[in-house]
Amino acid sequence: YRNPAVLAKTVTTLDIVSGGRAQLGIGAGWFQLEHDAFGLEFGTFTDRFERLEEALQIILPMLRGSTASLDGKWYRAVDAMNSPAPVGHIPVMIGGGGERKTLRMVAQYADESNLSSGAASDIPRKLDALAEHCERLGRDRSEIKVTKLTMCLIAPTMEEAEADVLEIAAVKGWNNDVVEMVKQILIYGDPDTVGEQLEAMMATGIDGLTINLAGNGHKTERIALLGEVGLKATAR
Repeated sequence: YRNPAVLAKTVTTLDIVSGGRAQLGIGAGWFQLEHDAFGLEFGTFTDRFERLEEALQIILPMLRGSTASLDGKWYRAVDAMNSPAPVGHIPVMIGGGGERKTLRMVAQYADESNLSSGAASDIPRKLDALAEHCERLGRDRSEIKVTKLTMCLIAPTMEEAEADVLEIAAVKGWNNDVVEMVKQILIYGDPDTVGEQLEAMMATGIDGLTINLAGNGHKTERIALLGEVGLKATAR
């Protein structure tokens, strides 16, 4: 979506004003409707991955205290500097689960991998693929944190979780078939039910979770509840 050098400056500004708490999450993009809505070129699968890799070749030097120069197919930079510098080390997270391209870029460029696609049963295979890329590129696999993107809907009781689903269904105009499909997609229910599923996902060998509180994230008490349950699940 953004010029890479300007993005590096922007996330650095965020790092400074937040006292060193910024992270950069980046990926190849997947949602064509959003591109079309914003007047952005979507391009082919290959185009998007080429853009991502060129962007990383500009962004990373700027975040790590160097200037960036690149005369690429998609982006160009000439001694692009980043001053003032970040407060500290801004972690770069690449989102996506592709074992051939995405995880190779994680091994080559990133501090963190966020597996944003696939089932929990796919995670061990993706971890193996990442390890293979790291070995081939001479990267220490232990340097890379791996998290899983997960969608949850949590409430104090199953009845309240059900009510939250029906509330968002009424707003969205979903029929019963859509409601049932959504329940299958989400980690859904009361704290015990959600906690058990989050613990099972952690048991696949990942380091943490990135959780999207779908459906009822506008209710701040649900955010606090998910925080409590998620911390317990990731601490075990």
